[in-house]
Amino acid sequence: MSPRSRELPRRSCLSIPGSSEKMVGKGPGIPADMVFLDLEDAVAPKEKEAARGKIAHALRTLDWGDKVMCVRVNDWSTKWTAYDIIEVVGNSGLRLDEIMLPKVESAAQIVATDMLLRQVEIAAGLPVGHIGIEAQIETARGLINVEEICAASPRLETIIFGPADFAASMEMPVLTGGVQIPQYPGDHFHYVFSKILMAGRANGLQVIDGPYLYIRDGEGFRDYCNRTRTLGYDGKWALHPDQVAILNEVFSPTQEQFDRAHAILDAYNFATEDEGKGAVMFGEEMIDEASRKMALKFISRGERAGLVRSAAS
Repeated sequence: MSPRSRELPRRSCLSIPGSSEKMVGKGPGIPADMVFLDLEDAVAPKEKEAARGKIAHALRTLDWGDKVMCVRVNDWSTKWTAYDIIEVVGNSGLRLDEIMLPKVESAAQIVATDMLLRQVEIAAGLPVGHIGIEAQIETARGLINVEEICAASPRLETIIFGPADFAASMEMPVLTGGVQIPQYPGDHFHYVFSKILMAGRANGLQVIDGPYLYIRDGEGFRDYCNRTRTLGYDGKWALHPDQVAILNEVFSPTQEQFDRAHAILDAYNFATEDEGKGAVMFGEEMIDEASRKMALKFISRGERAGLVRSAAS
């Protein structure tokens, strides 16, 4: 995996069709943490092969700043996958951080991708292991095998839920994926979210939610973002630049939360190191080792989002 990209934030993951030079050209100016140039669903079959060269050229020549840069290739059931990887990785240079593999259903598909990447890296003069992998879970079989998938390769950096294809795989009576279903008394994807999250965390991966398809529904988008953010997801896809600002806000701690986490950590360190206590009162709350772990997660997320502790805290 790319040492540069593994620990970078992915609060906002912007999808850009790789066949559209106009849209790709706007990508560097959009404040998304991660951009993936798409060769799969956003590109018509007759445009896929030509889009490979456009993507490689954009990666080599445009200034993408500190964004995580990814290309979504086509899945292994198609005729394009291997050639997507060979041409894009072989011609993009060091600025490409990872490839995204859609519709992953088995660990063997990740292993095959890993082996092919190694050969392409050697042929292109790239450091072996430079290109990371993002894996999408979009089918019932993929969900059943998600634990093995997440453990399949050290190149894996993230695991991603694809709601629309998953809804089709499950034969849900819906025509729009990744949105709420008012007729269901709860969150119809809650089990799926939790299963993917546990598999990802057990293997040290970032965990990303897929798209919300009503791109003009900012309020609904924010609400759905908060569902996975509360569970512990690192970020979510953006299909439109307007969604990026909402994602960057929702998936970052507030300044108040960041400062409180620091204060909890200070109080706990003083109690354990200076007073020899394993637990201590912090205002009206008892804090202990578990509190320390939770505080560290908030601090880590906040620092990745650029927060600095307030002087008054």
